[in-house]
Amino acid sequence: METPRPATCESGSIAEPRRAGGKAVVFLNVFLDSSALAKRYVQEPGSDRVEEILLAASALGLSMVCVPEIVSALCRRRRERKLSEQQYLKAKQSFFEDLGDSSMINITDQIVERAVELLERWPLRSSDSLHIACAAEWAADLFVSADEKQCIAARGYGLRIEELAAG
Repeated sequence: METPRPATCESGSIAEPRRAGGKAVVFLNVFLDSSALAKRYVQEPGSDRVEEILLAASALGLSMVCVPEIVSALCRRRRERKLSEQQYLKAKQSFFEDLGDSSMINITDQIVERAVELLERWPLRSSDSLHIACAAEWAADLFVSADEKQCIAARGYGLRIEELAAG
């Protein structure tokens, strides 16, 4: 991922606009769950949109949960022979490089409390509730996922969402 930079927009800004050289500059804190982030490393429906979102992002937030989830997804594709060993290693290297440009959100007591609240209100998997709770705790401007149930819960929890095509 390139160095995070502010997104310039003409209308429909998500975050508070600031002025820089006469243009509205929008600082967009984007949080991707694992289903969205995986599209950066494996070409599938929604991959192009993830790249567009990342180019517009000022900051990228990720839950620590995404680290084993992304590696697991890459390993599964390697086992299924959808990725060669070389493709797997390249994707994994790119992923770990991107982590250095991201705000990694740790699982805290407050996030666990939010996750429990989410689980009691919506039919979610535990890891999906943790992603939403991390995004809310980080005060994400946009939550991006390819999971319909997760997007419904995130929207209901007050997050602005973008649902990607499932891959």
